[in-house]
Amino acid sequence: MAATAGMASAQDRRQNAPGEFDFYVLSLSWSPSFCAQAAERGNNRRSQQAQCGGRPFSFVVHGLWPQYERGFPEYCQRSAEWLDRKIMTSMLDLMPAPGLIFNEWKKHGTCSGLRARAYFETLRKARAAIKIPDEFLQLSQPKTIAPGELEEAFVKVNPGMSSSAVSVTCDSKRLSEVRICLSKNLQFRACEEIDRHACRRDKVLMPPVRGG
Repeated sequence: MAATAGMASAQDRRQNAPGEFDFYVLSLSWSPSFCAQAAERGNNRRSQQAQCGGRPFSFVVHGLWPQYERGFPEYCQRSAEWLDRKIMTSMLDLMPAPGLIFNEWKKHGTCSGLRARAYFETLRKARAAIKIPDEFLQLSQPKTIAPGELEEAFVKVNPGMSSSAVSVTCDSKRLSEVRICLSKNLQFRACEEIDRHACRRDKVLMPPVRGG
């Protein structure tokens, strides 16, 4: 998880024991921001080509991250099973970069206590439980929005979600991700730790979906 290095330092006593965690964070990345950042850096790696050179994407899954109430586990099984290419391929509709899928399994999936197939099935169920507000699915023009307004849009279309279960992250100017906290059985739940590291800007830019 890329929230902040400081979160990892306040570690839990269970320290990276597979399956020993409190809740999940489903991280949804705003793909147009990712692609704009990659273009500015002149980054043309295969992962960028996969996400930014094909069909247009709006929100894509960055990952499903096991969390402690404070801090998070990572790389819980150094000798983890190699991820079957068929499993990787099956996830490209949600996570359009093979390298991302492999990395998420090693860094976060191994901490779930699940085998790879079950972990990615859980990730798919978590994503299916979230409705993306319609206005963001085919955003055709740049949009400037307050982080709180973006959170409210998600709360409005997802029954049972409260503002304490969702947070927004950003870079110096753009929306980066929407992070949604879920219990182990994928119900919305509050997560103060995640909210403490949310975007503090008054407004963030959402670049439009390519081709819009």
